Amino acid sequence: MESFSLILAIVVVTALAFDFTNGFHDTANAMATTISTGALRPKVAVAMSAVLNLVGAFLSVEVANTISKGLVDEAGIRPEVIFAALVGAILWNLLTWLVGLPSSSSHALMGGLIGATVASAGFGAVHGDVLVTKVLIPAIAAPLVAGLAAMLATRLTYRMGRNADGKASEKGYRAGQIASAGLVSLAHGTNDAQKTMGIITLALVAGGTLAPDSDPPMWVILSAGIAIALGTYLGGWRIIRTMGKGLTDLQPQQGFAAQTSAATVILASSHLGFSLSTTHSVSGSVMGAGLGRKGGVVRWSTATRMFVAWGLTLPAAALVAALAEWVCGFGDWGTAVVAVFLVASSAAIWKISRREVIDHTNVNDHEAPGAEPSGVVTQAMAAVTPPPAGTVSEELAATIPAPNDPASPARTSV
Repeated sequence: MESFSLILAIVVVTALAFDFTNGFHDTANAMATTISTGALRPKVAVAMSAVLNLVGAFLSVEVANTISKGLVDEAGIRPEVIFAALVGAILWNLLTWLVGLPSSSSHALMGGLIGATVASAGFGAVHGDVLVTKVLIPAIAAPLVAGLAAMLATRLTYRMGRNADGKASEKGYRAGQIASAGLVSLAHGTNDAQKTMGIITLALVAGGTLAPDSDPPMWVILSAGIAIALGTYLGGWRIIRTMGKGLTDLQPQQGFAAQTSAATVILASSHLGFSLSTTHSVSGSVMGAGLGRKGGVVRWSTATRMFVAWGLTLPAAALVAALAEWVCGFGDWGTAVVAVFLVASSAAIWKISRREVIDHTNVNDHEAPGAEPSGVVTQAMAAVTPPPAGTVSEELAATIPAPNDPASPARTSV
């Protein structure tokens, strides 16, 4: 540990700060639907998710190895490069949290790492095959697979329970939703906490503290697990509101189907070492569950803003990280300037967020921004659907003035 320099210590602390933002940014992945359907009280939900995120961090290191050994060339990386990558990832996480958009912390981290690496060592230091097969393809496939699975699971769930007692069925699905939310939290710990483990391990290799191709040390695993658990407990209430209320209106059956489908996809990808976005997986499953219920809708205006954020995550984080790496290239004072900029920007974003406080007391109070009226198809169906019995006569009666109504036209005597 004698080679553990000041810049390396700064990188490790910054990586754990990113892990903390990852925790509160992604709390919605596990608990938004559970909170929105009333299956768990908000604070209980985030506490449960935090504990299971910590447990999940110890279950695997496959994703950590993908980041620390596969995405970029370890030989050409300096600790300052990793610091710049983390700056880009943290700022993107905070900006999307401020506006309540569930973007990918994973892609922000990888975009930052790619941008800083290219700025430092050129495009040749990025392993394009790993980027495509283990990052980009899962980014597209995960929400599609999770969404399709959730839609089919929702339809099957309603079909199987169509003759069941409504209250008893709802109670049972809420219990199942709690279990599936726990599974998503566990899966999140096995996938997202490992990304910080991977980035710290890469920094330790770059700083000469670890040999190349090393697995994450135990202290790295423990610290990453604790950081993401603390962030999860803080609760990213703005994104929880969007995920639970802004995309669609979920019933317990849909919440159970969405979370079970997402957890399956995340756990399978963690086992294979795919560094996919848990946000993409859960968002896809929530939309699939919304489409799976008869009469259910997806608020496409919110979904469109979310898709735009997904598309911007990698390039935006990469651009900020590349600029940060360029400034860090001027030496210690450049690194200090970037560190001050990161702290000042984070403080400014937090101060802006205080203008409209969203927390566990009001997360379910009303629809998230971006809720939209019925679409064209829904309005057209309503126009051609016969009204219920009695509606026409009531409407006609409403147009006939009462005999003694002073506002009615004068009556003509015969």
